[in-house]
Amino acid sequence: MKRKNIAIFALLAIAFWACQSGGNVTEEKVVIDTLTIDRHLSVLASDDFMGRKPFTEGEEKTIHYLESELKGMGLKPGNGDSYFQEVPLVEITGTQSPTMTVTGQGESMSFKTSDDVVIYTERVEEEVAIKDSELVYAGFGIVAPEYGWNDYEGMDVKGKTVVVLVNDPGFGSGDSTFFKGDQMTYYGRWTYKYEEAARQGAAGVLIVHETVPAGYPWLVVQSSWTGAKLNLDDANPPYKCAIQGWITRNTAVKLFQAAGIKDYSSLAKTKGFNPIAMGLKASMSVKNEIKRDMSHNVVAMVEGSERPDEYVIYSAHWDHLGVGAPVDGDSIYNGAHDNASGTVGLLTIAETFAKMETKPQRSVVFLFVTAEEQGLLGSAYYAQNPLFLANQSVANINIDGLPAYGEMKDLTITGYGQSELDTYAKTEADKQGRYVIPDPDPSKGYFFRSDHFNFAKIGIPALYASGSYESKEKGVEFIEKKTQEYLAIRYHQQADNYLPEEWDLKGIAQDAALLFNVGKRLANETYFPKWSEGSEFKAKRDEDMSLKKK
Repeated sequence: MKRKNIAIFALLAIAFWACQSGGNVTEEKVVIDTLTIDRHLSVLASDDFMGRKPFTEGEEKTIHYLESELKGMGLKPGNGDSYFQEVPLVEITGTQSPTMTVTGQGESMSFKTSDDVVIYTERVEEEVAIKDSELVYAGFGIVAPEYGWNDYEGMDVKGKTVVVLVNDPGFGSGDSTFFKGDQMTYYGRWTYKYEEAARQGAAGVLIVHETVPAGYPWLVVQSSWTGAKLNLDDANPPYKCAIQGWITRNTAVKLFQAAGIKDYSSLAKTKGFNPIAMGLKASMSVKNEIKRDMSHNVVAMVEGSERPDEYVIYSAHWDHLGVGAPVDGDSIYNGAHDNASGTVGLLTIAETFAKMETKPQRSVVFLFVTAEEQGLLGSAYYAQNPLFLANQSVANINIDGLPAYGEMKDLTITGYGQSELDTYAKTEADKQGRYVIPDPDPSKGYFFRSDHFNFAKIGIPALYASGSYESKEKGVEFIEKKTQEYLAIRYHQQADNYLPEEWDLKGIAQDAALLFNVGKRLANETYFPKWSEGSEFKAKRDEDMSLKKK
């Protein structure tokens, strides 16, 4: 009797799985070759594409290259009869005042912009200035009721300039239950700190930069927050602080010493911290050149054979930083790793779907978004103006930077534990003989730093995973050395070039094959993956899916 029950149970389990997968259990061999990857990389990361910056000739070349390739694969346009989704942006090219001056407490100090402080504005005005704005130390600049935390409690900062620390109080505490310990929460992101300061009515907000808790050196601040900056061209923009920016740790130390604030970091990590008037006033300004124009997301799709109104959405950002001041004779930010590698990975996945003899049951969308480097703007616009409804979108699989040093033993999932997509990824990693790990450096907040985050914010479960920890042939130390080298001299620098003699493209092919298989499984089943209990994105998804049922 027991054997009979086991047999019946096994048959029922098989029948259930067949129902979930739509009955399609046919495995088609996936071949993603490195020659195709090399061909695309050699084009997209070339000087001819001028750093692929929105609003430039580099954008025109990039989006039309993608359109041509997607058409050639036989993929359908993803926006009606167009491969493009227009993204209205405003470009603000700011010129910082030569210095930020600070007076008070018997001091008169001058800090050189770019070297000591980087300032900019998102206000669409020809000149923005703050003069003799009172400085307030607001700890980490966080208001988080669920943690019982309010760094602004007891002080009105309207018209004042707040000085806040990067990351959140849990970082370096050694306590994984304090916020999330070394794993950055959204409260630790610079975007949140600007948003919260604006909600508080501050005139200015300055974040104290430190390389370890920020996750990148001051060089990245200098290159990413100066020159032309793009923002969504909103008809009714929300309130923004007049001045937003960063100060170096050395600058912060001088300000805190002048204000008589000792051990400012430990003070901010103390529960019950209250903001402190520093007794100092700051003045600084930005003059702007303003240009409005249209950038473009590129979108193509394979229409589902049985459930075409359900969508698996792949994404990768095509843009980088364009052309800047020469460094060692090189002025072009080619962005080979960030994110020509991910763009190429997505192209190869799209081509693999296009070649399938048996088309997926759900529709599969290939979305190449603009202006990620300017603040995830292309995906933010898509999230506000989705081409496919959120409650009909099964999942997002985002690709941003694929391994350039050969096949990997690991699959690192950024945001591990957030959703059931982890299980899908692990299944495919097992088939490749790889192990799955969470992001080993969660303090840098990578889950909030690429385009999947905007899908998550509207409830769509999102997967962001790649090999990044252990080389199959050369081990952990080799990858650690290459990662540190990349962060120090290549990330958002002119040195992020495609180096065919150094890059081993088998790692890109390996990850692309894995992510293709995750998407194929999602596209051939009826199940909608869920966010995990405790995820901050679960409530939005549950609400959307309940509306769908009605």
